[in-house]
Amino acid sequence: MRLPVIVIGGGGHAKVLIEALLLNNVKVLGIADADLSQKGKSVLGISVIGDDNAVFKHAPGKIQLVNGIGSVGLPIKRQRVFDKFKDKGYNFTSVIHPSAVIASDAEIYEGAQIMAGVVIQPGSRIGKDAIVNTKASIDHDCSIGDHVHISPGVTLSGGVTVGDVVHVGTGVTVIQGIKIGNNSLIGAGSVVINNVPDNAEVAGVPARSINIVIRK
Repeated sequence: MRLPVIVIGGGGHAKVLIEALLLNNVKVLGIADADLSQKGKSVLGISVIGDDNAVFKHAPGKIQLVNGIGSVGLPIKRQRVFDKFKDKGYNFTSVIHPSAVIASDAEIYEGAQIMAGVVIQPGSRIGKDAIVNTKASIDHDCSIGDHVHISPGVTLSGGVTVGDVVHVGTGVTVIQGIKIGNNSLIGAGSVVINNVPDNAEVAGVPARSINIVIRK
């Protein structure tokens, strides 16, 4: 039997996740938000029950967590939340919207989130704690690393490899066989036709390097 869940974070991304969880008939115990001024408020009928301490009242084996932290830049905060609770023994459940189309052999790892209208084709891998956001298209044999955010409307052609802790902005198109390095940021609307190294920020049509990303 599927365990009840607590959602970490109460912002816009968490709201979309809660909708998907409710559509899947998952019992959501509440939302844990670091901002204690939000306690008692609700999102889609689910109450904010406190901060991290509200999670720690439940033994790791009695609940699962959903990482509701989104990103508009590198998903570092999201990664830190995931790692913090994993270190305490908690597990994260994956969230898959009922409208997503996922190949039977696709590999979906712990805590991955597949949102409405997504298509994931055969041979693809979605790493732990990754987001494949609304109407993104992942073609055959793509590999998405851990803690990656594939934003709404992204198109990855066949055989694309995305490293860990990468943000691929809204509406990006990546041609076949491209490799995107760890800790990289792809600006919204870009067309990626060349490999992207680690720690790079690229943007444009075609995408060109505009910065070196420094983790904070």
